[in-house]
Amino acid sequence: MSDEPIMATNDDASECKRGAVQLGYWQDNYIPYFVRQIEKRAPEINRGYYARVKGVERFIKTFLKKAGPSSQIVNLGAGFDTLYWRLKDQGVYISNYVEIDFPTVTARKCYAIKRNKQLLERIHEQDGEVKLSATDLHAGNYHCIGADLRNISQLEMKLQQAEISFANPTLFIAECVLVYIENDCVNRLLSWIATKFKSGLFVNYEMCNMNDTFGDVMLGNLRARGCNLAGISFCKNLDTQKSRFLNNSWQGSKAWDMVQIYYDLPASERQRIEKIEFLDEQELLIQLFQHYCVCVGWLGTEFADIGCSGED
Repeated sequence: MSDEPIMATNDDASECKRGAVQLGYWQDNYIPYFVRQIEKRAPEINRGYYARVKGVERFIKTFLKKAGPSSQIVNLGAGFDTLYWRLKDQGVYISNYVEIDFPTVTARKCYAIKRNKQLLERIHEQDGEVKLSATDLHAGNYHCIGADLRNISQLEMKLQQAEISFANPTLFIAECVLVYIENDCVNRLLSWIATKFKSGLFVNYEMCNMNDTFGDVMLGNLRARGCNLAGISFCKNLDTQKSRFLNNSWQGSKAWDMVQIYYDLPASERQRIEKIEFLDEQELLIQLFQHYCVCVGWLGTEFADIGCSGED
């Protein structure tokens, strides 16, 4: 089955984020450089993306607080994500930031960065060199590399080109990525990370509780777009999500559905965004939240106390 429909999910997610940002759900000054056109999405979708972005963000902040300036971030299947630029605006310093995606996707991202001064300025270090090929970009502590996550030897070579340190605490982020990869390839990837990196946290945002009618409809929609959900068996429930890490040499794992994540966000923020668009019925949103989760796995002991509000 072709990887093209999977790559197209990046465009869809990026358009959804741009639309929600435009309505005022959260601030992102950089997404417009990657996404020009938007279609209006249902309020449930916008709230869903708000919960996703803010939920994942809380784990990122907790990781950075614990790991400090020696920390690294590896964003798997990063697409047009703008986290690097947003962290830079917040004055957050990290030693290395690596984005990985299919070369077709990274080629488009590299092109967008190259032609927009506002993006290029933020990654360019004074007196630093910008190395740019058709699919890869290396500048200071920012690296955008084209690689197939199913090919571990290629991935390792590319990470070494990005000057990754296997000794530094490393945050891995994957948002709706692993579900498109065959189970044995995911197991290989997670097992390889666990043997290579001394200290780390993996934050995985993905579907869960897929064994019901609502889940069937979601799967039907994705399959109709040609997406091969090769890793869907791990999305059965929160326990199967955690088993991915526990069976591949990670020290521990925890998982929360998006109902828990959403209602654990600050009440003032929830009240603010709930006024942006009128929601016909709350039930559909809750169903949507019940079918997505954040699952974390950790290496070493420093991230074992992490919780959905940041720390337990």
